[in-house]
This record gives sequence, structure tokens and C-alpha cells, in this order.
Amino acid sequence: PLLLKTRVIATGESITGASAGFDQENNIPMVNITLDSAGGRAMLDTTKKYLHHRMAVVFIENQVETITDKDGRVMLDKKGNPLKKRTTTKDIINAATIQGTFSSRFQITGIDSARAASNLALLLRAGSLSAPIEIIEERTIGPSLGADNIQKGVLSVIVGFVLVLIFMAVRYRVFGLVANVALTLNLVMIVAVLSLLQATLTLPGIAGIVLTVGMAVDANVLIFERIKEELGTQSNIQKAISSGYDKAVLTIADANITTLIAALVLFSFGTGPIKGFAITLSIGIVTSMFTAIIVSRAIINKIYGGKKLEELSI
Repeated sequence: PLLLKTRVIATGESITGASAGFDQENNIPMVNITLDSAGGRAMLDTTKKYLHHRMAVVFIENQVETITDKDGRVMLDKKGNPLKKRTTTKDIINAATIQGTFSSRFQITGIDSARAASNLALLLRAGSLSAPIEIIEERTIGPSLGADNIQKGVLSVIVGFVLVLIFMAVRYRVFGLVANVALTLNLVMIVAVLSLLQATLTLPGIAGIVLTVGMAVDANVLIFERIKEELGTQSNIQKAISSGYDKAVLTIADANITTLIAALVLFSFGTGPIKGFAITLSIGIVTSMFTAIIVSRAIINKIYGGKKLEELSI
């Protein structure tokens, strides 16, 4: 136990700043305190008078509690309102030795750990509340709502992905199947990179994946439509395929680079959920360009390369 003299030097109203840190000489935890002018004057007078004495930091909490009987039932007044009482609790959170005179800026040392220093700084930054805290209701909300939203988000990705696969297979036949392989690899690569980064999958992140799937499809559609145009202007199918890829690459690169710039801006200036969206979108843009331009072309060359073709299934 620690016996204190009931002399208040400064209250939470005088504290303008409190941060945890380490002593540069001894590398021990400490808390940096900043007081207003009135608190600084009071602290200067006290430290001059009580040099090398101990000074305590006391956390005082005022609460309003509902009165209950021995059975735990709430007691009511004559008007039927719950009876309440005001309680005050005082906890000594630190008692350090005054090493020298100081005023508005000083450090509290002799703290056990960095965590204790952080907790002390947090309590001091809380300052002083003009009214006591009254707990009206207290509940613990489980993670079921968030988990349900994540499940729905993942389901939306799966449904959208399957519909895209069906559309591409029907619309572009063999080329559509090649695009589906590239899209599947794209999705696997996105998940793999997120796993390597140990990123948490959030709803904005799922939205970024959905957008990425759509952009990857756009890239394949641009390539395939360009190949169709080339088939209409020249009879050599191999040259038409090569020209289609070559001429579509610049358009795909321009569209994806501008989107990547926007994603980087979102990541730089956004906060939590926005950053999650920007990360998945950026990863998806890079993997989409790789799978649409390089992977799909490699598969097409494997299927049709070196063959004399009279018609193309596209």
C-alpha cells in the first residue's frame, strides 16, 4: 500500500499531451507529459519544494450505478424510476521520484514495461470528463454478422466468375475456353499473393477481386475481337492471331495502367477499407495483364502454332 497526501498538483484538464517512449541514455520506458500554462506553474512550484520526493499519478473515475437488492433486482423510487448511486474509484497508476525541477514538459520514468508506459499515456491523454460515465447498456456482439457478409461476398465472386466462364465459352468457343483457363489462373494468383502478404480478406477487398475479374474479361474480349477484325482483312490465320494480340496490347496496357495509378492513389491517401480495396485491385491488375496477354497467348500458340489453318473457332 502507498499512503498519499491529498494535495492535487494538476488534474486531467491540465494535460495537453502524453506519449510513451524510451529514455535515450538507458533505453528504459517512459511517458512524456505536456501541461498547459496553469498546470506548468503548479508543477514547477511543487517540484522545487519536493525535489527527490515521490509524486503519484492517480486515476479517478466517477460512475453512476443502478442500485439492486440482494436478489439482483433493480430497485425503483416512488415514480418507478431506477434508483442510482454515484461512485468514485481512485487507482494509483504510477508513483515516481521527482529527479529535478520541471514545469510544462517532463517525463515519468520508473515504469516496468513499454506496455505499461503505453497504457499510462493512454490514461493520461483521456484527460478529465465533466460528467460521470453512466453505463446504459452493455452487450457483446459476436463476429457472426461480419462472417455472414464475407460469405455472401465470396459467394458473389463465385457466381460472377462462373457466369463469366459460361459466357466466354459460349461466345468465343475454343478461344473462350482458353480465356477461362487464364481467368482461373488469374484468380488463383490473386489469392496466392494475398496469402503471401498475409492480407485479411475484407468486403472492399472482395469488391476489388470482382472488379479485377471483369477487367480481365475485358482484356480477353479486346484481344479476341481484334483477332476477328484481322481475320476480315487478311487470309493468313496465323498472322491474324499474332496481329490481334500485338495491336490489342497497347489498348489493354493503357486501360490497366490508368486504373493502377488510381489504385495507388487510393492506397496512398485512403484508410483501412479503402486500402484493402486498393491492394486487391492493384494485385488483380498486374495478374490480369499477365494472364490475358502472356498466358492466353502461350496457350493459343500451343494449340494453333505451326499449323496450317483454314478456319478459326472464335
